Amino acid sequence: MARLLLIEDDLTIRTPLIRALRERGHAVAAASTAMAGLRDALDDRPDLVVLDLGLPDLDGRELLRMLRAVSSVPVIVATARDDEAEIVRVLDAGADDYVVKPFTAAQLDARARAVLRRGASGAGAQDRSLVVGELRIDPRARQVTLAGTPVELTPREFDLLHHLAGRPGQVVTKRELLTEVWQIPYGGADKTVDVHLSWLRRKLGESAQEPRYLHTVRGVGVRLEAPGVRR
Repeated sequence: MARLLLIEDDLTIRTPLIRALRERGHAVAAASTAMAGLRDALDDRPDLVVLDLGLPDLDGRELLRMLRAVSSVPVIVATARDDEAEIVRVLDAGADDYVVKPFTAAQLDARARAVLRRGASGAGAQDRSLVVGELRIDPRARQVTLAGTPVELTPREFDLLHHLAGRPGQVVTKRELLTEVWQIPYGGADKTVDVHLSWLRRKLGESAQEPRYLHTVRGVGVRLEAPGVRR
């Protein structure tokens, strides 16, 4: 059963569509405005979003850009705009698929299942263990070991380390960490990142003054790499 979020302001479309999709085995939540939809997408983490473009408070394409800044959730755009240029724009903005109104629940269900299958086929890479030096991060078990010894991390510390380990040797900005790990699209305090990095360093047996894995790049961000890498 997939968890769908339908962002659609037209009650005559929303109500029967919710009923039909639930009859097809999906769990469906709905929002009637862009900002309510953004909040629900971040809070509830649906498997897929169905997004109407003609929303009362914000154009759907703008909401799509906001979603893409903070989430990789699959998005199917539902639109009455059937010109090719508009379709290309929504796909370039980050949509995974689109349906042109009017459409049936059966058609939307088929497209949703196809998008979710594509996402599942690429999910294996996200489940693979990451190894950096003697650090091993297992995302499925959410466990970390250092030289074979378990490292006890909070959920946020694990997410932070996992994000950095997926980009070994790269400088990751604090803005990216706030967006991807904390799911804060706008604003936010760099101090939040600094504090969690400090806790993470302590658990890895290092410090900012004597780093082994976590290297601060002043004014830019942080880089995770195995000890002994020469630069």
